[in-house]
Amino acid sequence: MPIFNQSIRRKIVGIALGLIVLMLVTSILSMVMSSQVGVLLEELTNRYIPAYSHLARANIRSLERALALRRMIMTRMGSPTDEEAYTTRLRDFEALDRKFEEEAETARKLINAIIDDPRTYSDNAALARLDVRIESAVTELRRDLDQGNAKLLKQVEAKDMVEARGTLEQLDTLRDVFNQKVDAIRADMLTQVFFSTAQVISRQRQAIVISGIVTLLAAIVGFVFALLVSSGITRPVRLLLAGTREVEAGRVDKTITVSTQDEIGELAAAFNRMTEQLRHNERIRETFGRYIDPKVVQGLIDRPEIAIDGERRVMTIMFCDMSGFTSMSEGMTPRGLVKVMNHYFTVMSAPIRNNRGIIDKYIGDAIMSYWGPPFIEEDEQALLAGLAAVEMTDQVPALQKQLPDLLGIRAMPAPCDLRIGIATGEVLTGSIGSELMMSFTVMGDAVNLASRLEAANKIYGTRILVSQATAEAIGSRLELREIDRLAVAGQHAPQPIFEVMAKAGALTGAQASLRAHYAEALAAYRGRRFDAARAAFNAALEAVPGDGPSRMMLGRIAQFETSPPDDGWDGAWRLDSK
Repeated sequence: MPIFNQSIRRKIVGIALGLIVLMLVTSILSMVMSSQVGVLLEELTNRYIPAYSHLARANIRSLERALALRRMIMTRMGSPTDEEAYTTRLRDFEALDRKFEEEAETARKLINAIIDDPRTYSDNAALARLDVRIESAVTELRRDLDQGNAKLLKQVEAKDMVEARGTLEQLDTLRDVFNQKVDAIRADMLTQVFFSTAQVISRQRQAIVISGIVTLLAAIVGFVFALLVSSGITRPVRLLLAGTREVEAGRVDKTITVSTQDEIGELAAAFNRMTEQLRHNERIRETFGRYIDPKVVQGLIDRPEIAIDGERRVMTIMFCDMSGFTSMSEGMTPRGLVKVMNHYFTVMSAPIRNNRGIIDKYIGDAIMSYWGPPFIEEDEQALLAGLAAVEMTDQVPALQKQLPDLLGIRAMPAPCDLRIGIATGEVLTGSIGSELMMSFTVMGDAVNLASRLEAANKIYGTRILVSQATAEAIGSRLELREIDRLAVAGQHAPQPIFEVMAKAGALTGAQASLRAHYAEALAAYRGRRFDAARAAFNAALEAVPGDGPSRMMLGRIAQFETSPPDDGWDGAWRLDSK
């Protein structure tokens, strides 16, 4: 059976056994090299160095022997002669004489042991010459000393002190010559010690290098072996990992080639079946995503009970409408109108999506969208809706330039602009419709209020109007100004409405002056101080000529001059009255 078709357990066991074998081979080789270094170290410590030490002690023994001889002669020369002391000195002299020869003989034995050991490499010729030199020096010294000692003893017995003194000087000369020879031998022996030490260091380095090379080779062989054996595991796993990352990134068209028959091969086959099912689900999701916002689709998939039961949530609703659409569409062909509307919806939908809003539906030229849980946090929804509205109005100048190019005309028959209404409040979310077809949407007073605010922009000459709840949720994070109190159908009490002027900190000096004068005028207007209100509204128009709310409020004051409000007037404007 091919190795790639075996189970993962057998592959892992095979890799482990192979690595164990390589480890054993490397360990055995390292032990052999270490044992060779050990032999060299043993020879150095037990033969070379002791041999050198014995030669040094032979030098010392020769000096001690000469000193013992002088003591013995001095005892002999005493008057009267102390025979007992002379006998003791003679024994000491003979003992040192034997020790001197023993030291020299021991050094020779150690040198010969080095020469005879075939396990180590030594300079046997040089060591043999040292052995001969030691033997020759000791033999000559022994011969000359024996003759000199006998001669000296006779002269001492004859009381011939002058001759005895000359003989002692000759013996000292012989000893000095011997010591010089031994020093030369020791120097050569030290060279051999250094040579042996160098051999030990060299072998130790060689052992380290060879051990390193063998370890490296074993690692390479083990790696190649493991690579060959594990390729049946790692390659399919890498392919499976790459496929998983593709799926994680949302690309489900990845198919893995099943190259093994082990557990990973079964897993790869299961992965291919899973991606096929994911592709099928993705086709369904893409189809629905063209008609329902993808976030809603995902939410319905994750929590289908929401669509069935419905929920009450606080959400922010936006209505956006294109002004001048009716007059603009009258002179267009159906194809041109569709082209313009598709481009308009594409441009205006992007800020909503970028600010995490949900597009509920397109109604003619209007867009209905909303923000709220579970898609975003409740304290963020009003701000995101306001930011989306500001970004949508920022697209208007570019859109006005693009539309004539799309239609192939020089200029649009009527100018286009945006009207946006935003309201925050409790709504009902869920699937609304019949048994045949349903739509996931939001319903409630906040939806109606947002629609009315969008329409109110036409009255006030504004682009973005927001409800009081929305303004309170936004706070100072956008530049707002209060426009009026507005009462719409279905609501019992009027509520303040606000215009979104710009992003926080983006007001120009003229806009800041406009907001200040308008607030002053609005307070005077509500206090029925119409002359002061008229003056403040005119000051606001001087700051920003053409300001729609200021002109509208001046017109309302003019009406009150001919038809004053009744006593119950609360300063609010009722949208259903106009």
